[in-house]
Amino acid sequence: MNKQKKANKVPNKTNGTETCNCSGSCDTRAAGEDSSPNFRKKAALYTPGILLFAAGIFIAESVAIKLILFGAAYLIFGASVLLKAARNIAVGKIFDENFLMSIATLGAFAIGEYPEGVAVMLFYQVGELLQDKAVDRSRRSISSLINIRPDYANLQKEGKTEKVSPSEVKSGDIIIVRPGERIPLDGNILEGRSSVDLSALTGETLPRDVADGDEVLSGSVNQGGLLKVQVSSEYSRSTISRILSLVENASARKARTEQFITRFAAYYTPAVVFIALAIAFLPPLLLAGQELSSWVYRALVFLVISCPCALVISIPLGFFGGIGGASRRGILVKGGNYLEALSSIDTVIFDKTGTLTHGLYAVEKVEPAEGFSIDQLLHYGAAAALHSSHPVSRSVFRAWPEPVDHEKLFQYREIPGRGIRVKYGNNRIVMGNREMLAEEGIAVEPDRDQRARVFLAVDGRYGGSIIVSDQLKEDAVTAVDQLRKLGVNRIVMLTGDKKQVAGAIGRRLNLDQVYSGLLPDQKLAVIEQLEKQKNSRRKNVFVGDGINDAPALARAEIGVAMGGVASDAAIEAADIVLMTGQPSKLVEAINIARKTRNIIMQNVVLALGVKALIMTLGLLGFASMWGAVFADVGVALIATVNAIRAMH
Repeated sequence: MNKQKKANKVPNKTNGTETCNCSGSCDTRAAGEDSSPNFRKKAALYTPGILLFAAGIFIAESVAIKLILFGAAYLIFGASVLLKAARNIAVGKIFDENFLMSIATLGAFAIGEYPEGVAVMLFYQVGELLQDKAVDRSRRSISSLINIRPDYANLQKEGKTEKVSPSEVKSGDIIIVRPGERIPLDGNILEGRSSVDLSALTGETLPRDVADGDEVLSGSVNQGGLLKVQVSSEYSRSTISRILSLVENASARKARTEQFITRFAAYYTPAVVFIALAIAFLPPLLLAGQELSSWVYRALVFLVISCPCALVISIPLGFFGGIGGASRRGILVKGGNYLEALSSIDTVIFDKTGTLTHGLYAVEKVEPAEGFSIDQLLHYGAAAALHSSHPVSRSVFRAWPEPVDHEKLFQYREIPGRGIRVKYGNNRIVMGNREMLAEEGIAVEPDRDQRARVFLAVDGRYGGSIIVSDQLKEDAVTAVDQLRKLGVNRIVMLTGDKKQVAGAIGRRLNLDQVYSGLLPDQKLAVIEQLEKQKNSRRKNVFVGDGINDAPALARAEIGVAMGGVASDAAIEAADIVLMTGQPSKLVEAINIARKTRNIIMQNVVLALGVKALIMTLGLLGFASMWGAVFADVGVALIATVNAIRAMH
């Protein structure tokens, strides 16, 4: 049964912000917005509050003076919290952290615990400031990653060069890229030779050499010579535009853990308020000899401890950091839900051509018949393939190192699905499959090893065969081995190629299953079949690159596109994009997902464990407001700093 999770595949534009029930650091800001001025302003404001607080503890002796000093310090630290609580209550949002802090600290003043009431607000605000700083640092780090948007393009018109916005440049226009400039749009080099830095796009550390005819990608940096580039796509469809869109919108897709924590906080916060009321008033009413002030104090401690901010901020920040860390390595994840799902994989399903292989055939072996040499066979094959665009024919043409004389070619005819007939000089050449040569009445050697072969006949005589094969990507074998070490149950390959070609690739990679001769709709059927067979708690991943893979990428539980070679349709349909086009990047993505999950689980255990301990001690009368402050603000800060580790 088709799932609905892919119905809205491309997220809507957002400003990259999230909100929660907490204050301070929970009011996250757009990536890249610097909080330093705000930090300094608040630090300057809190300095006199700290002096008043210290004077109340160490200098003042009378109760009235203490109340004045502590009251003034409390307003400095707590005015913003009180105002937020009042505003939220006015719009019906009662149970949030501002409300909890207000009730707890005002209650402390009501029972004469002035220092602790001020201390709660002081350390709460200091903790929030430090959290703000930590969150801002993580956002600036990710912002620097995606801050690769080109500012301008040097458009060449009528012999003049004009600096314009990249969005004004059209496909087919000519732009000039000077040394040190960021390439603003995708295109092909018309003139020039240089090295380009692709680290911001693919995570590659070494620059790539480029020259006339080579493709260059927007967002990369020209490190050497002057380049004249013909633009191949407008800015809205350029590589850099797609990357920025993916990273900026990733936070819109929340992981199941994030969604659970949001729902949990909505019920948890009001529940602890009513539990605190019960702690404050039921024991004095039901048990003889119990002081109301003692149980009110315990209830206030309970309220301070119970704030869920550590979970509500650190979990989204953990996924945000994981997505940013993946982006640094050329792995674009479209949302925290996909990163979370990637941490638990049952089956990996690979497309073959362009995913596990280069999609570029090469001559593997030449087997001439009696009376022919290897060079003769390659020469005749290159002549026959000169005008063909078929990948197998092009591989034969590339295998001959010498030029082919165009003027000797006559009567060229290419028959789709069969082969080529051509006259080269005085020789009549037929090159193609068995059926092609059978039509000419030429018997060929029997198929011994089921490898892909091109057969040749010259002047009616069988000349031999040329074995061609699609070349495996350099890291394909390593990727499969590492996936098995990560605990992936099955590794499967789907392809439209013939059974013998697919089988040879499957054996070289030691795959569990190979499905060959598939059309796009048949790939969908196989994916659905494999999904029914998997462990229900784990996910299946499909990895593909072409236009015909887009339906499968959209249907799969997790669709992964090979971004370096993928079509626009595949990138749009996928949940994750591997910018380098290397299968081993999937292994790296799974490791990042698992690290992120482990960090988030550490935060959940830390927050709930410490809070449960201090709550218990508070109910028994062994924990003070100071312990409560640590359980809330301290744990939130520790969890936030831990979440930032997901970026590295």
